[in-house]
Amino acid sequence: MKIVIFDMDGTLIDSKKDITISINHIRKLHHNLAPLSEEFVVEAINMDVRNLPKMFYETEIYEDKDKEVFEVHYASQCVKNLYLYAGVKDMLEELASHDTKLSLATNAPTQFALKMLKHLKIDNLFDVIIGADKVKEPKPNPEMLNKILTFYNFDKVKDMAWMVGDNSKDILSAKNAGINSMFATWGFSPKSNNDIIVSKPKEVLDIVL
Repeated sequence: MKIVIFDMDGTLIDSKKDITISINHIRKLHHNLAPLSEEFVVEAINMDVRNLPKMFYETEIYEDKDKEVFEVHYASQCVKNLYLYAGVKDMLEELASHDTKLSLATNAPTQFALKMLKHLKIDNLFDVIIGADKVKEPKPNPEMLNKILTFYNFDKVKDMAWMVGDNSKDILSAKNAGINSMFATWGFSPKSNNDIIVSKPKEVLDIVL
């Protein structure tokens, strides 16, 4: 059995415009702050160590009013400018046609992930979709990946499994779960020192198939 677990934002989909619009909505509404650029938001999200409420809203922790308004705003905003990276849908369909097991592990809330994947008509390609709300600890903790591997009754002697992501957290979660990883450079992060680097979705096929 072959299993490929994908990250979502910056790996399968480009969501940076909508995330930035929702963050800037709260900055203006609650904090009277100037808008942030998409580049700043993506860089902040992808940092290994960071205080996002400080970077986004100049608060030490996420305030309840900010969290509540973000969730309402992003629930409708998240599909407005969303798109799949070139070659992603073909890659997923090709993997599925060769009986590769596909799942998704994202640090985004599951409800947003499901809405976005349905909007892009790829939700039915995944056996398991897990967001940060479904686990105690998000990536780089391996809990998400371990849940998915347990679902498949993964046997490391007989089976092969990969995590594909654009972030050091994805790579670390794979290492912590004891599986292989591929770093995708076509999304939010163009550079990595990971052992396996893929620069276009077709290269995932070359490795898995």
